[in-house]
Amino acid sequence: MNDLPDQLIIDTPEQVSIRFPLAGIGSRFLAILIDTLLQAAAYVALVLIFILIISAPKSGATGELSHTGEKWLIAGLILFHFLMYWGYFTLFEAFWNGQTPGKKLFKIRVIQDSGRQITFFESLIRNLIRIVDLLPSFYLVGIIAMACNRQHKRLGDLAAGTLVVHERPTEEPIWGGTGPRTITAAAFQPAEIEPDFLSQHNLAVALPADSIARLSAEDLNVIDRFFSRALDMDLNTRAQIAARLAAQMCAKMNIEVPKDINPERVLEAIAHQLRAHGISR
Repeated sequence: MNDLPDQLIIDTPEQVSIRFPLAGIGSRFLAILIDTLLQAAAYVALVLIFILIISAPKSGATGELSHTGEKWLIAGLILFHFLMYWGYFTLFEAFWNGQTPGKKLFKIRVIQDSGRQITFFESLIRNLIRIVDLLPSFYLVGIIAMACNRQHKRLGDLAAGTLVVHERPTEEPIWGGTGPRTITAAAFQPAEIEPDFLSQHNLAVALPADSIARLSAEDLNVIDRFFSRALDMDLNTRAQIAARLAAQMCAKMNIEVPKDINPERVLEAIAHQLRAHGISR
């Protein structure tokens, strides 16, 4: 893993570098401002509901019941405050792909240092230490910590092994769609599609035999490693790696990346044809 100013570069086992633009103080401040406003709105709504309930007239036998109900309401208010203060960021980041509403609005997210999706454990750690980053007020400790390291990490990030990055546009959703062309695509000749081969082998694309011959067992090994780890990746990272691998393989074969084909389907076709030509890991 390497990093440049305002950018994180992770070298994956698939020999593909993933670049993550790091989120700075400005975008993170705007995100936390939105989240704080949402929390404040929730508090105001709850307090108004609480006041309406306790101000309702009480009489007779129901008065004692209402008094007991008030105690439960106060307990519920305290529980709500606890969940809102400690749980808002933790639960959103753990179960909403590393984002809170504020982060989603400004297209930033929390990830692990390895580039993987954040888990509940990392989210819990980074947000438990949020109270320290807040000191003495307005996240002064957190801002100082972010200014003192190249990856803009506050203390919670340093403890949890996380960082905040800008979202990258999804190059190709793994369920299909139109993918982007590489900057070298114009140098390659389009691959010839063989309809009979496609129908016989249920593949999205067939590639010329002389092009497949340019690949080796190591290339097949790289593709197999990608598919063996694919389920551990979040959707964006998986799509990015698949697109880059497909572009790499097509560059080696001196052909253009097939258009309108999911990169994962292209990799499957390459692996199938490599094995059909007697190449194995």
